[in-house]
Amino acid sequence: MRTATLGPAQRAESLASMAERELDVLVVGAGVVGAGTALDAVTRGLTTGLVEARDWASGTSSRSSKLIHGGLRYLEMLDFALVREALKERGLLLERLAPHLVKPVPFLYPLQHKGWERLYAGSGVAMYDAMSMARGHGRGLPMHRHLTRSHALRVAPCLKKDALVGALQYYDAQMDDARYVTNLVRTAVSYGAKAANRARVTGFLREGERVVGARVQDVEAGGEYEIRAKQVVNATGVWTDDTQAMVGERGQFHVRASKGIHLVVPRDRIHSTTGLILRTEKSVLFVIPWGRHWIVGTTDTDWDLDKAHPAASSADIDYLLDHVNSVLAVPLTRDDVQGVYAGLRPLLAGESDATSKLSREHTVAHPVPGLVVVAGGKYTTYRVMAKDAVDAAVHGLDMRVAECVTEDVPLLGAEGYRALWNARARIAARTGLHVVRVEHLLNRYGAMTEELLELIAEDPSLGEPLAAADDYLRAEIVYAASHEGARHLDDVLTRRTRISIETFDRGARSARDAAQLMASVLGWDKDQIEREVEHYQKRVEAERESQRQPDDLTADAARLGAPDIVPL
Repeated sequence: MRTATLGPAQRAESLASMAERELDVLVVGAGVVGAGTALDAVTRGLTTGLVEARDWASGTSSRSSKLIHGGLRYLEMLDFALVREALKERGLLLERLAPHLVKPVPFLYPLQHKGWERLYAGSGVAMYDAMSMARGHGRGLPMHRHLTRSHALRVAPCLKKDALVGALQYYDAQMDDARYVTNLVRTAVSYGAKAANRARVTGFLREGERVVGARVQDVEAGGEYEIRAKQVVNATGVWTDDTQAMVGERGQFHVRASKGIHLVVPRDRIHSTTGLILRTEKSVLFVIPWGRHWIVGTTDTDWDLDKAHPAASSADIDYLLDHVNSVLAVPLTRDDVQGVYAGLRPLLAGESDATSKLSREHTVAHPVPGLVVVAGGKYTTYRVMAKDAVDAAVHGLDMRVAECVTEDVPLLGAEGYRALWNARARIAARTGLHVVRVEHLLNRYGAMTEELLELIAEDPSLGEPLAAADDYLRAEIVYAASHEGARHLDDVLTRRTRISIETFDRGARSARDAAQLMASVLGWDKDQIEREVEHYQKRVEAERESQRQPDDLTADAARLGAPDIVPL
């Protein structure tokens, strides 16, 4: 199997190829579910296309809590089936499918009541571990443990002494959500799928009542393609209802958007060796280790404004700070916040008005012949959603199709990762990079790290850190444009790297250096470099302004002050 390259030439070839002959399956939307659906379809032997209006994972799938988890709180709701399914997927991702991208992470749950709470919460966590082990995919994580208050305070000295009487510690897993989706797309392409980002569906092709493809606009180069397919899968998340409206048929279900915001703070602001999970009046609050940072989140509120750029308001930020500070000995302030990001969860609309009570489960429908719609669910179970979507599409194909095999299809970079990890000191000595740099690359690219090392060997300046963003090498910016489909500066600073939320300047000081590196791959002239830098800086300014606004309406208006994309 070849390593897929998603550069400018490959994108143009993919669009042309998809329009040349009828596909078996066309997937609309390249979040985690859409990308997973493309991989599922192509590994069953189906000719497969994938189109995305913006960038890979530019919606919900780059703005999550970055957790791969079974959903411990769903046990309390007695949703055992959802937890069991998610725990199986967590184990597969950790052990087989993406060990280079998915990593164990510890969480401390402070107990605030003596006696009954330890018994109640401890029983839940014990069941969580037992369900994981019963599926045969839990051996990669340590079992939970009970801690006294003094032991808990040694593990997490940041906590107020009166905030707990003891604690439980358990393990889940985490990943970089946007990087994971990019890897999914590249894996699908390596098996023969065609994929293009910045390719917007403007309507569906119909023959009678049957959907037979889609009209796709090339947002970058202009022009429109008619891509015909025997089955079209709508995997557009919070845009499901909008996409469904293009068919002119009433959908069988509706998707509501729930906004969740997260704060990113430096690691030294919270003195702890473990993540935290705190109960709030509505849900739970996580403090999640994230490299040299912590992610604090999340909220859960209804959102019916701009879906492309959900905005975090001042009230959202205060909500998170107030709740996390209720247990911290040294409280966080606004000045501690390096980054803020907001995402929208696609929830299946139910009878309840509270988004926290809407379904996290997924559904698949066949509203008209030729069209499959998949929506809802959670990141961890994307592979199951993809399988169900392709199963539904297969019913509309007049051919024998193999069963799903993605349980045994590792993502690119997984094969050989552990061997390279064991050899990281030798790789560092060979390349002249510090071993910490090699570890950073291995945990982002796995076995594909060798491709970046080749770039550095050809141009040693690419082995230097990016300006004002020391965690990332300049080679990673070039690689994002040449291999990972990055088309604009925003793609690189926001999704291929996390510079936009990991630096106090939100990536503004890195923008020019990154744009110049991208220019060599994408053929930008000086004017385009200036447009990219100016656009990115306006985006940063608009987001900062939105976070000073008191509510959703004013925050949304401020965020829309920056345009969405830079025309070439």
